[in-house]
Amino acid sequence: MKKVKHLIVLTINIAFAFFISVNVNAQENYKGVSKADSLRTYPGGPSYNVKTYPSQFKRTHPKNVILMIGDGMGTAHIYAGLTANHGDLFLSNFHYSGFSRTQSSDHYVTDSAAGGTALSTGHKTLNGALAVDPQQKTIETILEMAVKKNKATGLVSTSSITHATPASFIAHQASRGSYEDIALDFMKTNFTVFIGGGYKHFHDRKDGKDLIPELEKKGYKVLRSMEEIQKVKSGKLAGLTADEHNPRYPERGDMLPQSTHKAIDLLSMNPKGFFLMVEGSQIDWGGHQNDTRYIVDEMLDFDRAIGQALDFASKNKETLIIVTADHETGGFSLLDGNMKTGMVKGAFTTGDHSGVMVPIFAYGPGAEEFSGMMENTEVAKKIIDLLQLKK
Repeated sequence: MKKVKHLIVLTINIAFAFFISVNVNAQENYKGVSKADSLRTYPGGPSYNVKTYPSQFKRTHPKNVILMIGDGMGTAHIYAGLTANHGDLFLSNFHYSGFSRTQSSDHYVTDSAAGGTALSTGHKTLNGALAVDPQQKTIETILEMAVKKNKATGLVSTSSITHATPASFIAHQASRGSYEDIALDFMKTNFTVFIGGGYKHFHDRKDGKDLIPELEKKGYKVLRSMEEIQKVKSGKLAGLTADEHNPRYPERGDMLPQSTHKAIDLLSMNPKGFFLMVEGSQIDWGGHQNDTRYIVDEMLDFDRAIGQALDFASKNKETLIIVTADHETGGFSLLDGNMKTGMVKGAFTTGDHSGVMVPIFAYGPGAEEFSGMMENTEVAKKIIDLLQLKK
């Protein structure tokens, strides 16, 4: 009888572990390496026009900061994009550049949660942890500091908004997989705009809570489509454009550049300035899948979002834009390419993250602070200092 009971308990435990694993990993199903050789080469195609913007600014310290994170974006990813766009990117307007060392507190190779936390707080933490230190003590983020200074704040992502990188700016959790707890953390900070996927973590929850009415009670327009989002002229916005992740480019259309433009439009109405984080999430996913085409498509989409930020900052003259990555993905290298046709032939050393340094680019007042080699934590510390968030 005891053996039967033991077997029943063991079976229940295995089933529960499987259930938890399936649910936690549902948002990580982009990590399968493709074995199709055809996906190693981007065949080329038409280019888009890139404007050149002046580097003349009103002040030495920025009033606004736009932090743009190309998840998984290394130098090869950028050069693949540049080649595919026939030799030019909006990123070419950034005259200050450097490199970031990405190691987490417990691993030579970071994950997006620890990498995001370094960029959002100025502190290193354990892989998998969000805005908590290695002892799981809460660390205040740039976004939370900016809210206290009455600045407008926002997050934009092509992934679920509860995924590791955007979550690291608003949530305090020991595990990046705690998506419903992360959604609850969104309710605790009075920030202005967020646009991304993840509707189910607010609405279709295992605990039975529906956070959508609560968001509306807090003054957010909760919208599901880019068409609706584009019509918003003022106020607080919760754009939840997919149940979980948004589709890859080009299936999702111009969601990222449009969301970047809309977020800037709404945030710039605040006379005290703003902080915005924009993530090109799926550059990382192309690296995980060892898919050069995926990387190039996402890199170019991210660059067009950078163009939207530049268009605003060049006219505003009080806005600092920083473009960087949380880590490199894929150990991506370029074997061949053609600037005239846009063809890129890539190769990979891993289906996961690598430990190499990632680039930093800066444009606007204070851009000179982001030159040279630095720890990833220095990016956040410099933003906090330039925006005077601790004074």
